[in-house]
Amino acid sequence: MARRIRRRGRRVGRERLRERGHTPRLGTVLMSDSEADERFMTTKHERCAAVGIDTERVDVAADAPAEDLYAAVDRLAADDDVTAMFVQAPLPDHVDDGAVRARIPPAKDVDCFAPSNLGRLVAGRPRVVPATTNAVRTLLAEYCEPTAGRDAVVVGRNTAICKPLANLLWSRGPGGDATVTVCHTATRDLAAHTRRADVLVTAAGSANLVDGTMVGDGVAVVDVSVNRVESEAGDGHELVGDVEFESVEEKASAITPVPGGVGR
Repeated sequence: MARRIRRRGRRVGRERLRERGHTPRLGTVLMSDSEADERFMTTKHERCAAVGIDTERVDVAADAPAEDLYAAVDRLAADDDVTAMFVQAPLPDHVDDGAVRARIPPAKDVDCFAPSNLGRLVAGRPRVVPATTNAVRTLLAEYCEPTAGRDAVVVGRNTAICKPLANLLWSRGPGGDATVTVCHTATRDLAAHTRRADVLVTAAGSANLVDGTMVGDGVAVVDVSVNRVESEAGDGHELVGDVEFESVEEKASAITPVPGGVGR
């Protein structure tokens, strides 16, 4: 039976920051009607409160004009009391993702959303590592064998998680040195790639995309996605990942549950 991987929270040295004259305050922006995104944002604020970090949350209706989102981001960026910023992705189709990224001050960026911070990460000199990406690396380091020399498959190519993670997995040093394959919607025969993975990370946003027939014995699986689907009983909805948990758990050496895995 596979070990179930769950992220463990760590307290932040906020008193040390305050001794240096810094009062951390996280500003967040959510423009989504996704239940998973709402849950994620609520959890983020709850965990900040638990360790004494002040927060400011701004919710923008998913169908509001893009200018409403830009204004919310600009306001937080200009507020000296807000020391860090996070914008939930993916954004609605009518919003220019690049225009939002350009508005995030690199010094306030906690999720590698600003173009310059993402570029530094790809160049191997990161100023900040995206929180979710770092959570994946932390889980693998704590529960699995070192990634060096192993075959890692990342399913998905979003900028928020997959692109940074692929770069970190193949970079030199601890948590890296893996041979990385990135799969996406244009990949032919996804199963041929996932079956040879020693480490499988999914962030495609496609419910039950990978089942037990598509993985090899002993694979370590980190499922980042949270997808809302109709329950089998037909009496409501439930949250599931990209991985069909029950069938993959039988073959995996370690696996994250959804919800309850990567910070969800």
